[in-house]
Amino acid sequence: MVESKLYGPLLLAKYGAPRLPVIGSITFTSGIAAYRPAARGSVVAAVNAAVEGLVRALAVELAPIRVNAVSPGWVDTSIWTFVAGDKKDETLSAMAKRLPVGRIGQPDDIADAICFLMGNTFTTGTILHVEGGHRLV
Repeated sequence: MVESKLYGPLLLAKYGAPRLPVIGSITFTSGIAAYRPAARGSVVAAVNAAVEGLVRALAVELAPIRVNAVSPGWVDTSIWTFVAGDKKDETLSAMAKRLPVGRIGQPDDIADAICFLMGNTFTTGTILHVEGGHRLV
């Protein structure tokens, strides 16, 4: 987890930033666990929080290259088949009922947020929460 989710972005920034134009942008992914950790999820929570700290530091260090992150909540992806098996639909439905928006995220929700961060030339050091209000409940 640490290698892929924290060291990967750090190395990407170290070796990729010098190849970007000054108007370039780097967008990482953190996650809701940084704000709403689950039992037995301390490593996931810590790594997501570390990614967000890395974003803020790199936004200063690499300026004017912009560095941001999207922090998704529950998103209906194939990982849920692995996690919940035959109870995927039931699990996601129960999750959706807990969220203020009343639904689980879709991959397009996250893609839209990433595109916004990549395209908005006045946003840097920002964590864009795309989690249906999960931090609120």
